[in-house]
Amino acid sequence: MPMQLTTLPNGLRVASRTMPGIETVAVGLYAEAGARHEPARLNGIAHLYEHMVFKGAGPRSAREISEAIEDVGGDLNAATDREGTSFSATLLAEHLPLGIEVIADMILAPHFKADDLAREKEVVLQELGEARDTPSDIIFDDLWMAAFPDQPIGRSVLGDEASIAAIGVDDLHAWRKERYRAGSLTLVAAGKVDHGALVAVAEERFASLPEGRIAAADTARFAGTSRASRPRADQAHLAVAWPAPAAGEADAHGARLFSDIVGAGASSRLFQAVREDRGLAYSVWSSVQTYRDAGLLYLYAATARREATAASALIEDVVRDAARTATPRELERAKAQAKAGLLMSLETSWGQANYVARVLAIHGRLVPPAELVAQIDAVTLDEVRAAGAAMLAGTQARATIGVPAVRAA
Repeated sequence: MPMQLTTLPNGLRVASRTMPGIETVAVGLYAEAGARHEPARLNGIAHLYEHMVFKGAGPRSAREISEAIEDVGGDLNAATDREGTSFSATLLAEHLPLGIEVIADMILAPHFKADDLAREKEVVLQELGEARDTPSDIIFDDLWMAAFPDQPIGRSVLGDEASIAAIGVDDLHAWRKERYRAGSLTLVAAGKVDHGALVAVAEERFASLPEGRIAAADTARFAGTSRASRPRADQAHLAVAWPAPAAGEADAHGARLFSDIVGAGASSRLFQAVREDRGLAYSVWSSVQTYRDAGLLYLYAATARREATAASALIEDVVRDAARTATPRELERAKAQAKAGLLMSLETSWGQANYVARVLAIHGRLVPPAELVAQIDAVTLDEVRAAGAAMLAGTQARATIGVPAVRAA
């Protein structure tokens, strides 16, 4: 069956995708409540909120929340990024109402006890410490801060010690009241699901959601600064970014295909030039990250400190050359990778639910996968080269770990 969408009277969107031949269902509630919506003093509250709703909600304690889902063989999870937070459950289809009930309680009736908050802050600080001890993780926080300095979208999803310490129980309640409004939430289920039954349960469980939409986040402004840390680190980590099209823009597919030509997989230009031909890096790749109003083309390499300057110069040369000389064969390979990645991600109920939520967020409508495949197929080599040239014409942002000096762009 095709994807289906219903908007409830309070503004909550309810979407589904039926998948024949499976007995499970994935259900997720997607909220426009991410790190880019946070005030600076409460940086990290979206992520901490996600943690705290698992500490007890509705009639259930933290343990009872876990047991309710795991007693029926299901899985309950959540995730926070810069643009939003999601709460999800994967279950046998017959237990879909239970999954929705638990998620609704977590959003509508979290306990938010002070002693739980104190303990969970310690957990988040450990998560932050683990990230800081992993240069290949933390360098991307540095890169985003360099690309979007002094902006919510550039700050860490985890926050920092000072902002986490500042968050109180009242702040969590205010965050829920401000950010979790029906018009800015989407409930999606995929798998063995009946749309009418899904809507009926959603109407029952989410009837008390406050109506209306949340205020839009501040517009992202790419600035292109540099950040360097740990000059005495054992290994050098390099990350570079340029502004890219926002999600849904006409040249977004061209930008992604350009990135794939440059640095997706062992056949990419970066892998072949930097690793295979010169042996300058063990890990080297590129990617594109899109948001509703901005995007980043970003490259990463991990190399020996003594090779950092040579690797940085070669990476710069490779990416700029690709904008001039990308070939038809490279484009066809990139298209094959993009289509395969899209279609393979749709082979699970969770992949389908994520897909539905994402296309609704980007396009405001249900976009069949075949339509996206056709758009990818329609991109020309001239468009890919033009997208690459346009991105590289912008200001460059750079982050390094373990590099004493950075070659000027």
